[in-house]
Amino acid sequence: MDFANAFSIENLRFILEGFYMTLKVAFLSIILSFVLGSIVGTIRYMKVPVLSPVLGVLVELVRNLPLLLIIFFARFALPDIGIQLGPVYAAIVALTLFEGAMISEIVRSGLNSIDKGQIEAARSSGLGYLRTLWHIVLPQGLRRMVPPLVSQFISLLKDTSLAVVISLPELMNQSKIVIGQSNSYVIPVLLFAAVLYFAVNYALSLIAKRLEAKII
Repeated sequence: MDFANAFSIENLRFILEGFYMTLKVAFLSIILSFVLGSIVGTIRYMKVPVLSPVLGVLVELVRNLPLLLIIFFARFALPDIGIQLGPVYAAIVALTLFEGAMISEIVRSGLNSIDKGQIEAARSSGLGYLRTLWHIVLPQGLRRMVPPLVSQFISLLKDTSLAVVISLPELMNQSKIVIGQSNSYVIPVLLFAAVLYFAVNYALSLIAKRLEAKII
């Protein structure tokens, strides 16, 4: 194990550039997948004729495919139909679709968990369907969604490492290149990558706990 040379200024900068790319891709994918998942989950909860069943089939299709396959499809299959995506955008598209499908189920389950009696009471008091959804269902459903949503976001952050197969210059890709310089760098570099992943994911867990406490 050669910690000194493994963490030379050049190597450290190179690895941290990969970590920045990991955070960048994860952040954009979290925002986009949350928006997509919220819309799809809400539409499925509302049981919109035709649209809800179609979205249900698509969600099940995406959820039951390996994320790695979706990443390959975004990077190498889309160009065949005229859509050229570089490694960064291919990773974001793949993660958004996959995690959006997962989040849609979290949202739908959270909304379905609300007692139907409260909805009937709100409707009988004069609130319309959309106002009931906005004022009664969503606020309570959000409380129950926070823990699984954060868990999904943490999974998304870790899943960015799969984009190493399309040469996305993220943390694991950069770590792999540094490790290629010497076998003595394997343990130091992998430990450093593990610490970086843990620090971010643990911070997300703490934020989730505080947010959940405030919502409740």
